[in-house]
Amino acid sequence: MIKKIEHVNITVSNIEESCDFYFKLFGFEKKWEGTAVAEIGKVRACHVGLGDIYLSFFEAEKTGKYKPNYGINGVNHFAFVVDNLSEYRKKLNKLNINIHIDEDYDPGLRIYFYDPNGVEIELVEY
Repeated sequence: MIKKIEHVNITVSNIEESCDFYFKLFGFEKKWEGTAVAEIGKVRACHVGLGDIYLSFFEAEKTGKYKPNYGINGVNHFAFVVDNLSEYRKKLNKLNINIHIDEDYDPGLRIYFYDPNGVEIELVEY
């Protein structure tokens, strides 16, 4: 029986920028920092999160931006449940992050935006 998703692993262009964004938006803490094995050898890596959930970041071997595409197979976004969506709208505004979808449909309110690496994030308030 599966109990929960423990973490999501994201390849990022800049470890510091990515960690800082999630620290500021969610109050995440650095849980681990080191290296991980990649195609070219070892790359910088870190885990950020709260409690027993976290995001795992690997620093990219090559430059580029991830672009979700709902028309082909692949991961398009991941979501966090939050208590107060308006609080996160304010935080995103302070971070100069554009909300590109702002919806109110059952079963809750939700917003979508891209993190500094172009990964789409959904925040939902039930």
